[in-house]
Amino acid sequence: MENQILENLSKSESLYRSQPTKEILNFVEACTFLSYSKSYLYKLTHSRRILHYKPNNKMLYFKRSDLEDWLLRNRVKTADEIEQEAIDYVAKKKGGVR
Repeated sequence: MENQILENLSKSESLYRSQPTKEILNFVEACTFLSYSKSYLYKLTHSRRILHYKPNNKMLYFKRSDLEDWLLRNRVKTADEIEQEAIDYVAKKKGGVR
């Protein structure tokens, strides 16, 4: 029993270590990477809201870099960035009006 637990732990560790370098992910790996349920990822692919690949119109595949880009879309600016933009905008308007 103890040997089996150690063996399973070793397999899990090797799988975990292999994941970061893998560029092409299958559907299950993409679900794990995104921490999404299968049904939600199917919904995203069906509605064409997430970039995916479907060779021979069969299984779904994803590029890790595409998923990372998708996750990082719609960046929310910090309060400091917004304040700086406002200062720059006012300074530009005052400089242009004479």
